[in-house]
Amino acid sequence: MDITTTPPLVAALSALADPTRLGAMRVLWGGGEHCACELIDTLGATQSRVSRHMQALTKAGLVLARRDGNWVRYRINPDLADEMAAVLDAVMHATPALPAAKTGCVA
Repeated sequence: MDITTTPPLVAALSALADPTRLGAMRVLWGGGEHCACELIDTLGATQSRVSRHMQALTKAGLVLARRDGNWVRYRINPDLADEMAAVLDAVMHATPALPAAKTGCVA
């Protein structure tokens, strides 16, 4: 293995190794787009913390981001390789669901 590049699967698993990022993926796994404010509320994290973690998931190729006014909306990358989608599916099935967001998002 070339140590100058990280294989996509290793990058994805590394990104999922953090509890905040795993929780964010658990929220997104439900489908559709989710506003950063929803992730902030559900995860109990600050905006900067969520932003930093979502950037790592985006860089790993797991998540796509779309700016919508002052907020960013995130969704699972629909173009994940079949192998990556299978691994992610297994991780999500082994991870307990998070409670729904406490308040409605105004974004």
